[in-house]
Amino acid sequence: MKAKEMTPEKLAKLSVRREKEILKWEKEKTRPKKNLYFAYLVFIITLIYSTDEIASQIGTLMKTEIANDLLSKFGESSVGLLDILSILVVPFQALGLLYRPLADRWGRKKFLIINTFGMSFAMLVIFLSNNLFLYFVGACMVQFFIPHDMHVVYIMESSPSKHRARVYSSIKFVANMSVMLIPFLRRMLMENASEWRNVYLIPALVGVVTSFIALATARETDSFIDSRLRHLRMSDEERRAEKEKADAANAQGGLIPALKFAMKHNQLRWLYITSALANLGFIGTINYQVILTYGYAGNMASGGKITEAILDSVSTGEVTTALFMFPIGCAVSQVIMGFISDSKGRKTAAITTAVNCLIAFVTFTVGSSLAWNPYLVGFLCGASIGSFYSTNDVLIMMIGESAPTNLRSSAMSAQFIVTAAGVALSYVIGLPIITLAGNSATGIVSLSLLVPGFIAAFFSLVRKTNETKGIDMDTVTGCEWD
Repeated sequence: MKAKEMTPEKLAKLSVRREKEILKWEKEKTRPKKNLYFAYLVFIITLIYSTDEIASQIGTLMKTEIANDLLSKFGESSVGLLDILSILVVPFQALGLLYRPLADRWGRKKFLIINTFGMSFAMLVIFLSNNLFLYFVGACMVQFFIPHDMHVVYIMESSPSKHRARVYSSIKFVANMSVMLIPFLRRMLMENASEWRNVYLIPALVGVVTSFIALATARETDSFIDSRLRHLRMSDEERRAEKEKADAANAQGGLIPALKFAMKHNQLRWLYITSALANLGFIGTINYQVILTYGYAGNMASGGKITEAILDSVSTGEVTTALFMFPIGCAVSQVIMGFISDSKGRKTAAITTAVNCLIAFVTFTVGSSLAWNPYLVGFLCGASIGSFYSTNDVLIMMIGESAPTNLRSSAMSAQFIVTAAGVALSYVIGLPIITLAGNSATGIVSLSLLVPGFIAAFFSLVRKTNETKGIDMDTVTGCEWD
């Protein structure tokens, strides 16, 4: 109901609610920041980012074991089939996209805590699962909370402008290194491949504890408080005038308003298109552990027949060894992105990481099939996946830096809708081929999608987008590049 249609009583109640919310945010803003608060915040965000990275990667790092355990009971162990079944999580990812813009209305801190607890509890559900149904309950919960990335918004809104990418990349460096916990737990807790669930317990407990620490000690970002207060202090006339502006159809966020805004402005529109193209090779990022496993297993197989004994041996041997170097490769690629981004610019960083991804993906695929040293192959695997996500990280950073504060979280969330087009095409083309041709075809299929996608994204990025390095996050309107 519009303000002019409200009764005087409703207008009075609305005014009282606004005044209460203004007082709440003013009190939050005046809360003193203790000495070294920023250093403490970086520490907490690092723990949360580590939980997010582990929750994001753990299912992929255990994919062969999960498929062989859960699907063998049905007479099938194809990871392609597991991925097809994983389409069940897509509605929960979609719900997550509708959920994320709420942070532009209710604040960053609430969702930082809810997401951390949610993804940690989801890993606990998977640890306790004893059947395919419970596994997918946990997987759906993970996929609901992971895309929100509120810790990324925290970093962007709390870091000094000239050091934003360095701070981000340093935090993600540590978060990537934390993924080393997964192969460590594989080595400690998996005497055989069927004990894969044990690996989920410790990351789940650490994440739950971290969420409560953040609840007790973190404070709301200043950028959100200032933006929210500006909106609340508007007069009814100012608010109506703002609603009449096409570029501010929803002054305090929303998925549809963010998409409409992006489609009307060149910078955001082409960043979205570039993101979609870069995700045509997404299938490789969810199957790299399969490529490792079947690469080494194929090299060991006599007569080309990969037996269950060979897979079990490779799973607890070469693959686990290779995965120790996976997070190091990821972390190195992330640091490269951050320092290039702040010194040379976002576009240069995205181009560099895209090239790194292509080279590393080819070499780790070839290296596993030729049984190269597993530490080297694991590093190359991590470098390729880290560079893939680093490219996407630069793009989402550019989107955040190209959107106004009142639509920033919504615009970053809306990116997942357009990238879903690339991911969907990757699934539609790749999964049926892998399911029919067998797990050993995963590497070739992934390469066939990743290479053309990144080449198209490269030309889109270079020709159609503009640099955002040094942009003022508090004053950017999104119209600067039209």
